[in-house]
Amino acid sequence: RKIKDEIRQLYQSKLIQRKKNPDDSETFLLTQKGKLKALTFHFNSMKLQKENWDGKWRLVIFDIPEKIRAGRNALRRKLRGLGFYELQKSALIFPYACEEELEFIIEFFGMRRFVRVCVVQSIDNESYLKRAFGLE
Repeated sequence: RKIKDEIRQLYQSKLIQRKKNPDDSETFLLTQKGKLKALTFHFNSMKLQKENWDGKWRLVIFDIPEKIRAGRNALRRKLRGLGFYELQKSALIFPYACEEELEFIIEFFGMRRFVRVCVVQSIDNESYLKRAFGLE
């Protein structure tokens, strides 16, 4: 009974939709609103692994138009919150492998066409960055 009540509540909140199958069974699917809620939950609890440095830097650079400043600021805030170091306003760096997480974040904000992710072997202020990340 409790499960039925929970499913009904999800259905009424438009987070899921019911689909009738040819064999008279039912399938429940996440709606766009439900997918966004699931992404938001995962997005808010996201953490990056900070171990086993491979000697490479993950550099995120972006050129996001002023008209979507809020998205640009939210992206920058999220990266800084995950531990990225801000080299410049539109360039942030992190020493550990996180390419999949970066792809997720970029897609979450819908910024794919404005953002580049580089894996860099060395950078001119590397000793400073190593100290900043506690790698020395």
